[in-house]
Amino acid sequence: MDRKKELKNAYKNTKTDMGIYKAYSKSSGKTWLGAAKDLKGIMNSLRFQLDLGSHPNKELQQEWNAFGGGNFEIEIIDVLKYCDDETKTDYSRDLECLLEIWKEKFACLTI
Repeated sequence: MDRKKELKNAYKNTKTDMGIYKAYSKSSGKTWLGAAKDLKGIMNSLRFQLDLGSHPNKELQQEWNAFGGGNFEIEIIDVLKYCDDETKTDYSRDLECLLEIWKEKFACLTI
């Protein structure tokens, strides 16, 4: 197999980190939580949307516009581990349950 095919297969078989992330406003003390199958991707997307003023959560967007990005802490708070069973491919329900647990801990809003 040539090098291109090896790299392509390696990319296809790479598992992204999935889990729970939060956006916290230092000014208002509000916390928004979200769950994602690709944490790295959602973190980039979240900042990009907020910077453009196009995030679908209007309350979060208003806070961002009012206080600026420097007023926010955006971080990953929990990573969901993949099962040893390779046949499991859908982790949606697991992410929903994990999000509910964290929402109870923070008593906060959802992204």
